[in-house]
Amino acid sequence: KRSGTAVRSKATGDVRVYWKGASEIILGLCDKEMLRDGSVSELTETRREDLVNLIADMAAGTLRTLCVAYTPCPVGTTFGDDDDLPDSGLTLLLLVGIKDPCRPGVPEAVLRCQRAGIVVRMVTGDNKATAEAIARECHILSDDDGGGVGSVGLAVEGEEFREMSYAQRIARFGPKLERLRVLARSSPSDKYDLVYMLRNLGEVVGVTGDGTNDARALKEADIGLSMGIAGTQVAQKCSDIVVLDDNFASISTIVRWGRSVYSNIQNFVQFQLTVNIVALTLNFVAAVASGEIPLNAVQLLWVNLIMDTLGALALATEPPREELMHRKPYGRTAPLISDVMWRNLSVQAIFQLAVLGFMYFVLFEGDHDEHTNTFIFNTFVFMQVFNEINARRPDSLNVFDGFWKNRYFVSVLLVTVLFQILLVESTFGTVVGTTSLTNREWLTSVAVGALALPIAALGKLAWRL
Repeated sequence: KRSGTAVRSKATGDVRVYWKGASEIILGLCDKEMLRDGSVSELTETRREDLVNLIADMAAGTLRTLCVAYTPCPVGTTFGDDDDLPDSGLTLLLLVGIKDPCRPGVPEAVLRCQRAGIVVRMVTGDNKATAEAIARECHILSDDDGGGVGSVGLAVEGEEFREMSYAQRIARFGPKLERLRVLARSSPSDKYDLVYMLRNLGEVVGVTGDGTNDARALKEADIGLSMGIAGTQVAQKCSDIVVLDDNFASISTIVRWGRSVYSNIQNFVQFQLTVNIVALTLNFVAAVASGEIPLNAVQLLWVNLIMDTLGALALATEPPREELMHRKPYGRTAPLISDVMWRNLSVQAIFQLAVLGFMYFVLFEGDHDEHTNTFIFNTFVFMQVFNEINARRPDSLNVFDGFWKNRYFVSVLLVTVLFQILLVESTFGTVVGTTSLTNREWLTSVAVGALALPIAALGKLAWRL
């Protein structure tokens, strides 16, 4: 946390070694200070304490402190590339505090991540006081998180963390290190050790970095995020995602979009499985019981077009919602088909099979001609149309939330209905094996299909009881 440079004056030939670095380190190497008039005086213990208190006050105000000092060398002194520069008996030149404010939107982005169940940690080279102040400003630490016993979050210096054993870290910071929020005065190896330990504890770890020294941590993390502006090429090559604007707020947006993609995949899988289970079960039972099937091969091809093409297009275009940032993260071993999906799938499959089975085996018993099969096929398709609306919000009662804002979804539904009308009422019916239906039969098909909406709502209410 310091660096030195030897400088020779061209006019006098005098040689000085200048040091800059972390204030507490450089100050500890000084025994003199330069006053305003250019004179040099001894650095007394009282003056040293005043400077230490000043550094603490500046750090508490989120200022990054830096000291510059020098030591004179005899005329003609030279240093080779491998020579150590003298670093004792320094004369303090100046103490500065540098303000590096949080970018607009970063505190809010941290809160969004925390609401989403993401533990945000700060690993920095700043001293502990500055790191804690910045962490509080960004809501990584709360005002009550002073690092004492019983606080929600803790701040610790890299050297202390480095010297702890595995068991000591678990005992102090929790089984998943959930209480560790700030790692100050840390080295790149400390950052890597933290990432490595969290992954061994089963956590999904995302790491941000911009320097070459961050490469190991970026490679070790599940998701490495490098900076596009300040980041080095090494860091960018070792990362999975490059944040183009170097803004943490963009990371919360990445999380929201990632969760949206995963949620849309789940919605499509739920919808597809429901259609497949109902179609295959209905045809299998009908074939065994009567030797005939209500849905022929061409009709099943159209149903698969609804599922695989139009259904995927409709459900994949659902935009990310802020509601996704209020859910807990998915675990490494979490199944793609969740309990909520099995519930929705079961409710819809039972409902659709009961209705279609009643129509085929009871309502039209012994009268399985092309017209009745068309009626059953039409009802089945409209069940899928309304169930596609259910699939938008698997765990919400209001499945029409944002419905009209998604023009792609509405367009796909309208195209599906339009093609269904053409298949039944136009000359395409001779290819598909359908005949024209009466207005009453059309209304009945739509009404029975629309029952998928209240049935799904009842299933969700029953699940919550």
